[in-house]
Amino acid sequence: MSKSSQTGEPSLRLLRVGENVRHAISAILTRGDVQDPDLARASVTVSEVRISPDLRNATVFIMPLGGDPKLTVTKALNRNSAFIRGEMSKVVHMKYMPRLKFKLDESFDEASHIDAILRDPRVTRDLEHKDEEE
Repeated sequence: MSKSSQTGEPSLRLLRVGENVRHAISAILTRGDVQDPDLARASVTVSEVRISPDLRNATVFIMPLGGDPKLTVTKALNRNSAFIRGEMSKVVHMKYMPRLKFKLDESFDEASHIDAILRDPRVTRDLEHKDEEE
């Protein structure tokens, strides 16, 4: 058993494959190859792709410009995932092309929330007080 499978972290190979898939999907979306009215004016950032260890499934984390409160862009991408997968197979050469599942990337919201907590006057006061003690 490899060290990465024991720690739960993805292997270097999975990270490399995920990055190749991310670049391919980004290129497909940038070119506007997907003909869907919900994606016509949407600008989408593909922030991360996580590949399953068997390379059969991929979770694609996206962030549309301006957000996606009604998940229309995410749903449209999931509807067109077979087409995107087919276009991706022309660029990324793998034995099995992974099934794509698009999800909204909430890490940006989480980072904003943590930043807001750190800027709270009570937290700032506590951090300054701790520095004075040391």
